[in-house]
Amino acid sequence: MNAAVFAYSRQGCRTARKVLAFFAGEEVRAYTMERFGEKGFLPLPRPGRPLYGESFCWADAMVFVGSAGIAVREIAPFVKDKRTDPAVLCVDELGTYVIPLLSGHIGGANALAIRLARALDAQPVITTATDINDKFSVDAWAARQGLWIDSLGAAKAVSAAILEQNIPLTSDFPIVGALPNGVIQEDSGEIGICVGYRARRPFDRTLLLVPPVLHLGIGCRRGTDEQTIAAAVDRVLEEHALHPKAVKMVSSIDLKADEAGLLTFCKKRELPLSFYTAAALGSLPGEFTASLRVLQTAGVDNVCERAAMMGAQKLLVQKTVQNGVTVAVAAEKWEVRFE
Repeated sequence: MNAAVFAYSRQGCRTARKVLAFFAGEEVRAYTMERFGEKGFLPLPRPGRPLYGESFCWADAMVFVGSAGIAVREIAPFVKDKRTDPAVLCVDELGTYVIPLLSGHIGGANALAIRLARALDAQPVITTATDINDKFSVDAWAARQGLWIDSLGAAKAVSAAILEQNIPLTSDFPIVGALPNGVIQEDSGEIGICVGYRARRPFDRTLLLVPPVLHLGIGCRRGTDEQTIAAAVDRVLEEHALHPKAVKMVSSIDLKADEAGLLTFCKKRELPLSFYTAAALGSLPGEFTASLRVLQTAGVDNVCERAAMMGAQKLLVQKTVQNGVTVAVAAEKWEVRFE
C-alpha cells in the first residue's frame, strides 16, 4: 500500500508518527509544515495543491492529522470516481478519532479506519448508512473480492434499497456459507445483485458484479494483426454473452511468443499472457477438438482449447475460428463467500 500522511502542528506530528508506525512496511510519505523541520517528514510546499494532487494519484490512502475541514478543502479539486479515488481519512491531532472521509467502501477507508483506530487506541467514526445499520455493503464486498462493479449507479441504488428491504442475489457460481444481512437468494425482482461472468441482467435493475475468472486460449496465423485478434475475441465474447471484464488472462503455445499482433492485443487490454510448450499442452487431460493439421504444425492436436484450460476448470467455449484466429474460453473455479 502507498500512503501519504499530512500533519499541521507539533502535536499533529507526534500523532502522525503513530500513524507511520501503523503503516510500517508500506511505502509511506509524510509531510508537515516546513517550520517544524521534523525528522522523517518532508516539507509541505506552498502552494500545496500540486503536492496534494500528486498524492491523490499516487497514494492508496491519504491520512490527514488535523481538522476534517483541512482534508476536505485539500482533496476537493481531485475527487473524481469511486472506483479510483484513494481512501482518505482524518485523524484529530490528539489521536482520539479516526474518520473516513472518502472511498469508505470501494477504497477501503472504513476498514482502514477501524484498523488504524485500534492501533491508536482511538474511536473510529463510521457514517455510511449500510455500516451503521449493520447491512450488507455491496461495494465494499465487491472491492475486497476484486470484482468489477458494472454500474456505480446500480450499486448506489442497491445500497439505498437494502436499508428498506431484502435484496435478491443470483450467481453463476456456488454460494458458500450464510448470506449477509439484507440479502436473499433469488433470481428475479425490481432490483438485485448478479455475480457472474455472463453479461446478463435478471432483475429490472441489476447490479452486475464480475469476477476475473475467464481464460482466453488464442491461436493465430503468423503475422495476424492486433485488430483481427481483437475482433475475433470480441465476437466470441459477444456471441456467448461473456462479460469482457471477466477475462483474466490469455494463453497460447510458445511458438507464438514473438507474435506481434497477439502481444499488442494483450498489452492494450492489460491482460497477462502465458505461453506453453506443445508437450505441456498435450499433457493436459480432457476432450478437445482435435486437428491433424494443427498437430502436424504445432506438435499438439489443439492449441486454443488446451491453452484456455491451463489453470482453469471448465471449458465454456470450444475452438471458434474467426479470420484465421482461433479462440476458446474457459473458467476458473470460483465461489461466492461473504465470511
